[in-house]
Amino acid sequence: MLSSLGISCEIREETMGASRFLTFECRPLSDGELTFLSGHSSVVFMAEKHGDMLKPLPVLTDGYLPDDLPEVLKYKGKTSASFTRMMINTAVSLSAFHGQEQPLTFLDPLCGKATGCFCAAVAGMNAVGLDINKKEIGEAVSYFSRYLKFHKLKHTERSVSVTAKGHSLPVSEFIFADTKEHYQSGNTRQLRLACSDTADSPFLFRKSRAHIIAADLPYGVQHAPRANGKTDTLQGFLERGLPVWKKCLEPGGVIALSFNTFTLPSSSVRSALENAGFTLPDNDLFYSLKHEVEQAVMRDVIFAFNTQEESVK
Repeated sequence: MLSSLGISCEIREETMGASRFLTFECRPLSDGELTFLSGHSSVVFMAEKHGDMLKPLPVLTDGYLPDDLPEVLKYKGKTSASFTRMMINTAVSLSAFHGQEQPLTFLDPLCGKATGCFCAAVAGMNAVGLDINKKEIGEAVSYFSRYLKFHKLKHTERSVSVTAKGHSLPVSEFIFADTKEHYQSGNTRQLRLACSDTADSPFLFRKSRAHIIAADLPYGVQHAPRANGKTDTLQGFLERGLPVWKKCLEPGGVIALSFNTFTLPSSSVRSALENAGFTLPDNDLFYSLKHEVEQAVMRDVIFAFNTQEESVK
């Protein structure tokens, strides 16, 4: 995030008053830059350090929707909202679209109950999510509908149909805004959730594309049945999915993938990304993000650029 602001500095961890802080030295920061850094996934307090004294800085959140949106809905296997925000923040910072005034568009092609889409909505993005599990998509749609009504946020909710390979793809669509005035003026955002195979992703992007893709890959050994009735490996699923997702991503856009290295080695994910035409960052930092989640899950996250023009057809 600092690098995207043109700031190159050493980031250290310091303990002050029994609390741990990330610290760095840089030029004075503008309100806009402080607002951007306030969106860091783990920020609870910011201060300037003067000797042994800390001068608190305002945490200038610019969340489009209340930041509890991705936190309230609880379910087994949910990816941490703060980890998801980290993926989105990093992807935006790496992309060619950081600082763009127009809202970005986010895609989660394996969205589950849409935590990633809700994080994107809080950040003021348009969002699209797909998942093959009808129950999970239904719960995500129901939750978001109740949330908007509870917070008295102006919105329109409707069911639409998209044609995909000769079949009808049902999509739940929300048009919403952070204020009544913005809604009335047409300054709105869109969330679309579809119950479908991830291979149908491009059919939701006929007129535009996503700037950011983030997905938490399945942690199990097997994914889903193929057309011939046999189950596919995670490696096979990823190799089939990446070229499809790339068609949905703008040149200059970034994809972020998290996964369990016990069932899908990091080297295999990097190879699959490169074989699909993505470019990996030339920075050792992005090869040291592996961390333990629980006994059976060693999670890694990989970011990659779309550097090539691609047709969405």
